[in-house]
Amino acid sequence: MEKTVSVLNISKTFHLSKKQRRIEKTDDPKKVAVNGLSFDAYKGEIFGLLGPNGAGKTTTLRCISTLIKPDSGDILIDNYSVVTQEESVRSVIGFLTSDLKLEDFFTPNYLYDYFSKLHGIDEQVANARKEEMFIRFGIDKFQEVKVGDLSTGMRQKVQLVISLVHDPQVIIFDEPTNGLDVLTAKVVTDYLKELRDNGKTIIVSTHIFSLVEKICDRVGIIIDGKLKVVDTLSGLLHEGESLEDYFFHLMEGSDSE
Repeated sequence: MEKTVSVLNISKTFHLSKKQRRIEKTDDPKKVAVNGLSFDAYKGEIFGLLGPNGAGKTTTLRCISTLIKPDSGDILIDNYSVVTQEESVRSVIGFLTSDLKLEDFFTPNYLYDYFSKLHGIDEQVANARKEEMFIRFGIDKFQEVKVGDLSTGMRQKVQLVISLVHDPQVIIFDEPTNGLDVLTAKVVTDYLKELRDNGKTIIVSTHIFSLVEKICDRVGIIIDGKLKVVDTLSGLLHEGESLEDYFFHLMEGSDSE
């Protein structure tokens, strides 16, 4: 298998404000979000990063996508370093998060064209890809409607399409079905599997067991910033055991350490 992403012993610590310390119920002014985390992801697979809220999943994905830098360690994407070659990394990845907010007064058509030009995509190629993607996700009927007037599901679809405007080789999704209705969620997960089958590398973070079981080829379980295990589901689970059962057994073992 061809390795496209290598996360190499990364750590990330954040300084907490007084308000954040009250929320976290701690007197410690620092929070270790990711602690010595390593894993690989391969071409043509969906890798799931599974863990509870606050485990370090989003921090890990933000490091992979160059939004923040790890305090130590490195991440290689197509042999580009996120620490020293972030511009090159950004040219080969797509990153979708619920934190991505589109300006309400722009239309899907305008936004797609804007981000295509931003990535330096040939206009003819961009137009052909826009037509294909808009029809696939039903955006074509709303392409001149302002984002602020779109339904939540349609806005999510527009965010997805814009994140993939440059046809990236590595696709990173933070909670890909979070807040989606069941129909939109199925459209997104079906598309992820199609991208995987077309040779893309996809990394998703989630706390939803059924999503991992449905789409992921391998899963890494992260607890308190540490990666506890990485394997295929068949490699992790005993006969008749669910991923949820395995996860909580692992959690109990971590609590007793």
